[in-house]
Amino acid sequence: MAHKKPNLPEKICAACGRPFAWRKKWARNWDEVRFCSDACRDGRYAKARLALPARGG
Repeated sequence: MAHKKPNLPEKICAACGRPFAWRKKWARNWDEVRFCSDACRDGRYAKARLALPARGG
């Protein structure tokens, strides 16, 4: 069985709006990380983000 990860800090992706968790490769610059993936950082999901309905509370 796979191990469970401890409670890691999370952020919301600036491009797709989905939550993503801390990764070891971001340890040195976690404060500057804004996107969950290279695709989001490159703007490949911009059209999909516009098509999504707004999340209301």
